[in-house]
Amino acid sequence: QVQLVESGGGLVQAGNSLRLSCAASGRYDMAWFRQAPGKEREFVAFITWNGRSTYYAEPVKGRFTISRDNAKNTVYLQMNSLKPEDTAVYYCAADFRGGDYRRRDMYRSWGQGTQVTVSS
Repeated sequence: QVQLVESGGGLVQAGNSLRLSCAASGRYDMAWFRQAPGKEREFVAFITWNGRSTYYAEPVKGRFTISRDNAKNTVYLQMNSLKPEDTAVYYCAADFRGGDYRRRDMYRSWGQGTQVTVSS
């Protein structure tokens, strides 16, 4: 079982930035998802184990950046120009089965989630 621990959430005003971290127990292809109240969990960003490839959901392209430090087994999500609609619990996911990286069921392991709240 892959262990994942997220941190870095909080309350910010619209237009500001936050950086989320996800510490893993090893080196994996990893992703960030988010879940807003009353909505399904949705894909945000994906990064391969070596950091060579990254993919983003359309709503966050150009504002969010996923990166990793493999010396620390940690993946980051830098979130800039935050909007109220970015408010959600953010989850990191790992142990990717392969296939469509945007699907929740392609990941075997999840972190506990970290709350991000963006005020207008």
